[in-house]
Amino acid sequence: MNAAQVKEKTVLVTGCSSGIGLAAARLLKKSGWNVIPTVRSETDLAMLRAKGFEPVQLDVASSESVNAAADEVLRRFNGQLGAIVNNAGFGLASAVEDMSRDMLRDLFEVHVCGMQELTNRFIPVFRRQGYGRIVNLSSVLGEISLPFAGGYSAAKFAVEALSDALRRELAGSGIGVSIIQPGPIDSQFSVNLAHRMDRYTRNENSVFASFYKEALETRKAGKAHRTAGTFMKPPEAVAREIRRCLERRNPPRRVRITAVACFGAAARRFFPAALLDMMMVWRLKKKLTVNDTEKTDHLPSRK
Repeated sequence: MNAAQVKEKTVLVTGCSSGIGLAAARLLKKSGWNVIPTVRSETDLAMLRAKGFEPVQLDVASSESVNAAADEVLRRFNGQLGAIVNNAGFGLASAVEDMSRDMLRDLFEVHVCGMQELTNRFIPVFRRQGYGRIVNLSSVLGEISLPFAGGYSAAKFAVEALSDALRRELAGSGIGVSIIQPGPIDSQFSVNLAHRMDRYTRNENSVFASFYKEALETRKAGKAHRTAGTFMKPPEAVAREIRRCLERRNPPRRVRITAVACFGAAARRFFPAALLDMMMVWRLKKKLTVNDTEKTDHLPSRK
């Protein structure tokens, strides 16, 4: 990708309350970047101020908040900005048949609509400058869709599509667009996912009801990723790749982090769909059997 070097090391990083966003903000600041991190809550704003940042409040699900935050960032940097890192997001765990319109709408408002609305406020600035970086946090689930993650995967597939189209549209402008696909990362993502599910009305008659109860309680207790833990990396590993995307003259189009992310991308490209289905159905039946053997009868056989 041909892109101009970033001349002003100023960057907006969204979703910095913990995990990848916070790690990225801290590493970039340490590396000489002037970082504006964003969070939603007053508590998190106070936390970031205590760490020496001057954060901006932002709820990417609100157009009013997006525009107010963009105006504030441009005011602070005198109408310029070197880069934006779109990290804000959340997960939901639900079978597709149990997903409500509210669940899907919330996922797309944050991961897709809000991300692109915020980015679009800065693209004219980048074009005028002749340089800029856009880094969009996707996921291994942006390439391969897993049971109980269909809604999240759909949103991340959309992030991938928008990012690819945008990169091609910006060719020759000096602006770089990179996608980062983390696999399992040691963060509060799973715990936050479980607590966020409490906001939504559940289908008590779902064939997966007992699985939801067990899985969400496990996540709330911070015991998720028991299998993925072997391949897990710290958020700082993602932060280092974000910095690389911002500082390289020719930033990578797509970065996959962890063996799981690399395997997922390869599996989607080279495994027959029937093989992927068989593997995932087997894994799904294994999970469900732990909680309720009677609830697996509706699933297809491996034969």
